[in-house]
Amino acid sequence: MKKFVKHGTLFSIFGVSYVLIELIYRGYSHWSMFVLGGICGICIGMLNECIPWEMPLWLQAGIGAVIITVLEFVCGCIVNLALGWNVWDYSNAPLNILGQVCLPFAIIWFVIAHFGIVLDDYLRYWLFKEEKPRYTYKFKH
Repeated sequence: MKKFVKHGTLFSIFGVSYVLIELIYRGYSHWSMFVLGGICGICIGMLNECIPWEMPLWLQAGIGAVIITVLEFVCGCIVNLALGWNVWDYSNAPLNILGQVCLPFAIIWFVIAHFGIVLDDYLRYWLFKEEKPRYTYKFKH
């Protein structure tokens, strides 16, 4: 039950965060972005459960950006291509794949993943009494 509450709380915080980013950036959002944001937050938040704290934060953010981009592609294929909801369209963006993901947004996800990883780690520390976060920006020999 504790894991359900923890993951539900984190899912909700990241879902709301994703929607707020969209509202600030685009002026509107869609309920599916709450779900996608929650899933992305849970996935990048689990990085420190799989990799050591000693992995540089920029590398964690790179992995997070890949995770977000893949999830965005899958979600886009469902909500935009299969269901026709037209939540977003990157067709005019450079280096896009089926208009669902593109290089410029993958770079943005890299930046946002930094904040998401740190936010998740501190939420786990403050709300759930998990290990205090610590970060490095370079590989240790």
